[in-house]
Amino acid sequence: MTGRAGKTRNIFLVWLIWPLITLGIYFFVWWYKINREARDFDGRIQVDPTISLLAVLIGWIIIVPPFVSTYNTGERIARMQEAAGLPRTCNGVIGIVLMFVLSLQSMYYQYELNKIWAHLGYPPEGSLVPLTATAGTG
Repeated sequence: MTGRAGKTRNIFLVWLIWPLITLGIYFFVWWYKINREARDFDGRIQVDPTISLLAVLIGWIIIVPPFVSTYNTGERIARMQEAAGLPRTCNGVIGIVLMFVLSLQSMYYQYELNKIWAHLGYPPEGSLVPLTATAGTG
């Protein structure tokens, strides 16, 4: 079983620099991309990146969707780690807590994603990588 590799990104740039330069727009682009990477990495991970993006972009109107999207994204990253043969170290609850601490969830989630790409030998973005056959279910 194979999946597509995502992009290794600098956690500090993801968290502060690019969002600051783009007046916050980069965060939403990044959010879409990491959810798309989860879908492309492991076909067993069901996610519509557009819905995840809309949840954090306009979901604040009804309060709950950004928290659900943040939690689910953390759990998707954990499943990606498992599919790559790593232990599940990413936690959606930690992501939610970090939303309230200088929006550090982006730094945390990118750090956890970078662990996957490091474990796989920093493959080029979009290249096929091997997955663990039994991981990622549930």
